[in-house]
Amino acid sequence: MTNEQTPPPQVWPTLRATDAPALIRFLVTAFGFEQTVVYGDDTTVHHAELAWPPGGGIMLGSARATDGDEWPLLPGTFGAYAVAEAPDELFARAVAAGAKVLKAPYETDHGSREFMVRDPEGNRWSFGTYRGQPRRD
Repeated sequence: MTNEQTPPPQVWPTLRATDAPALIRFLVTAFGFEQTVVYGDDTTVHHAELAWPPGGGIMLGSARATDGDEWPLLPGTFGAYAVAEAPDELFARAVAAGAKVLKAPYETDHGSREFMVRDPEGNRWSFGTYRGQPRRD
């Protein structure tokens, strides 16, 4: 039997932020992530999960001193691609929320409509209609 369905995302990319509460607000406002859980206080986020409505999500937290940090990721070094049904509308929303444009919406050679922006921490985000190739079992 062959399964040609694109599976739901099961990888949780993670990032660190200098101002994690502000980054969470930006990601919700600019891109439409949904805040699932945030552990911490008004200034420090120990762990947060943001769901991406079409499936999957990201985890993030506040940057920590690198000594003794088990997950020493530098703020602003994250990059991700997310599937978006309406990239032009999402691009307008992101720009209105203050995203820095790296590449306005464009058509790719593989039939996707995509754009690229940076969030206030400097992380790179690419959104597009390409869903990946189906798996063959």
